[in-house]
Amino acid sequence: MGLGERRPGHRVTLRIRHETLKLRLKEPFRIARSDHDAGAFVTTVVVELEDDRFPGIVGVGEGYPDRFYGDTPETMAAVYPLLLASLGEPDPSPDGLRAAGDAMHDAIRWNGGAKCAIDSALHDLVGKVTSRPVWNLLGLSPAIPPTDFTLGLDEPSVVAERARRAAAFPALKIKCGGPADVATIRAVRDVFDGPIRVDANTGWTPEIARALVPDLIALGVELIEQPFPATRLDWMADLQQLTDLPIVADESCVTDEDLDGLVGVVAAVNVKLAKVGGPGPAARMLARARDLGFRRFLGCMEETSVAIAASAACASLAEWVDLDGCLLLADDPFEGLELRPDHRWRLGDGPGLGVSRTPV
Repeated sequence: MGLGERRPGHRVTLRIRHETLKLRLKEPFRIARSDHDAGAFVTTVVVELEDDRFPGIVGVGEGYPDRFYGDTPETMAAVYPLLLASLGEPDPSPDGLRAAGDAMHDAIRWNGGAKCAIDSALHDLVGKVTSRPVWNLLGLSPAIPPTDFTLGLDEPSVVAERARRAAAFPALKIKCGGPADVATIRAVRDVFDGPIRVDANTGWTPEIARALVPDLIALGVELIEQPFPATRLDWMADLQQLTDLPIVADESCVTDEDLDGLVGVVAAVNVKLAKVGGPGPAARMLARARDLGFRRFLGCMEETSVAIAASAACASLAEWVDLDGCLLLADDPFEGLELRPDHRWRLGDGPGLGVSRTPV
């Protein structure tokens, strides 16, 4: 089935173009559970969405194809026709956007990257049609927390030098899960006196975690993200019982359907658009997590400013913000998103996401 082809009972007015981008990173970036293109490049998918009812208006979106969650550029392309057909003629309104998100959820179980690309593009398109910014379409506020800055796995001295260069950020997130975790955090603490957030990306065992926690507390670590494999909620619960440091579920918390099973297990959850399927589902997941009593971390992948702008539109619902993906790129192919001196993304009153392709 081609993109935009009609199905019985559905009138499809939407057309999509998608492009896979392989972008160089400013610095090598490795995490415990993958090499991320050997730490030098990142692959992401951007889309342009058009609706025949609104000629000349193009919605721009992005979806990150994370193999850990079963997404590749090829699987994303394969499900676009199904997702578009499920939408029919979406109403250009907040209610219509929510209905579109629900329709995609009902059409296919996973494929968060593909859903995210379409959902963010649809929010951008509707924002442009109605002259409203995406944060306003979501019923949220432009007042958001500042972003931290993330440093990948490397030798402690290398990480410390990167921390020194990033010391103006209000917090640093340090990737862990290697043999020198304490030495790395200690080296960072020598050059940075703000909050440190630790992300093990499933790289620890309970024995390693129990041995590390006292040192992490002494070094002023603010939280521990996903210390164990995604399915080991029992290990997560045991560790949370041992420490007042918030344990944050990330790989264990993909969509809002995972939230109920994490109540009483961890103190906090990490919501990402590429996991849950776009700004609409992310805003609803953050609100539900708040209602369930979780502390809330809004994260990202190594994405362009398209996805970061879509994420920032949801950020008023989060306590901690890690929206630095486009800052890790050597050359972001989009423009329009501005980082303020206080390291908060500027959310203006312009229509849609406020980003466009950088002229060549």
